[in-house]
Amino acid sequence: MSQEINGTEPVATRRNAGEPESSRASRGWWDRNADDYQNDHGAFLGDDRFVWGPEGLDEADAALLGPAAALNGLDVLEIGAGAAQCSRWLAAQGARPVALDLSHRQLQHALRIGDGLPLVEADAGSLPFRDGSFDLACSAYGAVPFVADPVRVFREVRRVLRPGGRWVFSVTHPIRWAFPDEPGPEGLSVAASYFDRVPYVEQDEEGDAVYVEHHRTLGDRVRDVVAGGFRLVDLVEPEWPSWNDQEWGGWSPLRGNLIPGTAIFVCERE
Repeated sequence: MSQEINGTEPVATRRNAGEPESSRASRGWWDRNADDYQNDHGAFLGDDRFVWGPEGLDEADAALLGPAAALNGLDVLEIGAGAAQCSRWLAAQGARPVALDLSHRQLQHALRIGDGLPLVEADAGSLPFRDGSFDLACSAYGAVPFVADPVRVFREVRRVLRPGGRWVFSVTHPIRWAFPDEPGPEGLSVAASYFDRVPYVEQDEEGDAVYVEHHRTLGDRVRDVVAGGFRLVDLVEPEWPSWNDQEWGGWSPLRGNLIPGTAIFVCERE
């Protein structure tokens, strides 16, 4: 993940990072790196495609939010929307999406690709919406891996959902934390404890975090979902498809054929 800050390479470490520091680091990192991210991955993500992760699982095929035809007329909140590609796909199905992101620069890319969608710059842990505003909520690698208190986010999502509303989110598969973040053979040997929950942090010369990602085991994620007031309906671990020959960070066909890279949690509001 390392990117130079003022000409200096950040130092990677494992240490505790609370919610304010994690939020500040995420906002800064995505504002600095949004351009490179969209340049590197924009073609794969498309302008109006709903992709759940680097494997390329498409919501049009997976229907984890429900049948596409049933999305018509629904109010949908996308959290960590980035350039709002998923929200554009939802709008094309007749839904009424709202795209929310912490990063101002990411939302500028949403405007660049196409205006017309409601865009909101806000923290996922403090959603600026009334109770019961949405029928569905979704997040493709947005917000959840980067927050210190996921239960707080889940409770906020529950608050803004209507009864029976579905909440579907994807994150890095927890098993990947035990392996080096390398797409080649060097990334196939266990190098760390799966049970080490100390956050991955990149920090500048002053010791301030510039990137934070939080590790939770599968069991932790399930307990967080329940503590947030949801019922887990499904847990999807996408297999690597034969058509996908790309490398994206530690994701690759080599690794994807051996270990899962993404976990998708399909939840419903209790």
